[in-house]
Amino acid sequence: MFADTRRPMRLADIGYRNRLRLSRLFQNIRGVVMPVFIPGLELSRLYYEEAVKPILDSHFPVLDYAAARIGPGSDILGYDSERSTDHSWGPRLQLFLTESDHNLHACQISEALSQHLPVEFRGYPTNFVDIEGENGRLMTPITTGPIKHWVDILTTQSFFTEMLGLDPNGPIEAIDWLTFSEQALLSITRGAVYIDEPGELTAMRKRFEYYANDVWLYVLAAQWTRISQEEPFMARCAEAGDEIGSRIIAARLVHDIMRLCFLIEKRYAPYSKWLGTAFRKLALAEILHPVLEAVLDASDWRDRQRKLSTAHERVAAAHNELGITEPLPTEVSQFHGRPYEVIDAARFAEVIRAQIRDPEVLALAPDIGSIDQFSHSTDILSRPDRRRSLRAV
Repeated sequence: MFADTRRPMRLADIGYRNRLRLSRLFQNIRGVVMPVFIPGLELSRLYYEEAVKPILDSHFPVLDYAAARIGPGSDILGYDSERSTDHSWGPRLQLFLTESDHNLHACQISEALSQHLPVEFRGYPTNFVDIEGENGRLMTPITTGPIKHWVDILTTQSFFTEMLGLDPNGPIEAIDWLTFSEQALLSITRGAVYIDEPGELTAMRKRFEYYANDVWLYVLAAQWTRISQEEPFMARCAEAGDEIGSRIIAARLVHDIMRLCFLIEKRYAPYSKWLGTAFRKLALAEILHPVLEAVLDASDWRDRQRKLSTAHERVAAAHNELGITEPLPTEVSQFHGRPYEVIDAARFAEVIRAQIRDPEVLALAPDIGSIDQFSHSTDILSRPDRRRSLRAV
């Protein structure tokens, strides 16, 4: 017989996330009322105004700074919910200092906040711990301070350099814009700025508000090119008896049409988790969302093609409404006489490219587009250093 060497499980044996879940379970068992959910941007605003600002006013009365909640996170886009509170969410924000003030005061500010911030705000812990093996943090209740707060103390330059992979104060070439993922650009231009006394943060966000016109035209043309490269394949796969292939290509075309709509409306598109949510907020969604859903729901390829053709015709009409080129016919036609309906998207790409005047943009390889258009790799799209390494492409 072997001796039973097992020991009772200790709290330290389980991960941080499970500890938090157990804590919430015990609170519910004891009848403790969990806090009413407050959207993250609103929670951060209240946290700044009611908890952080009084400490700064008291300990650093002449300090000029910006306070904001920007960067990665579902709360930045306004899409967070109670589900979001299980990681990398809570009373948190950023303080942006000038370079000289950051060198002089960053450590003292962080220490003052650790010592004087409350351990709880609006029912949520203000103390955070790192998640083991993940790039994130968890709210973790404690009863007395000091706390491990999540108020990042930065400079505008260091933040934007980390997000984009280059010095935002230096020259930015057209090809640089193509290495910025739209999610990264959303992260730095959405969210909320609660105060900006130096004005540097507001000016920097303005700089990246959207693509320069000729860069936009280049990316817009590349998106039409993506559609042109696969538009006849949905029907061809089905005709060849490949129903799965037909559905996959239909879904890819739906995805490309959605991203084209963001470009037409000059809105950055978020990454995959929130693409559909953000799409529904576009003006074009009113006429395209039901049709695109019908494409994905269709069990017969001919019905799928009819719905996809309707979507192509409507987005073609949206292009004409932009007025950036001469109007183009918006009716689908047959592909080389075959029974495959196409909008001939290459026509749109060609006339859009003809409007580009910037020599720097004209020198770019046509049709490749931005990082979002030639890669779906999360490890590339979420890593500025890896995106920058593809600059030569």
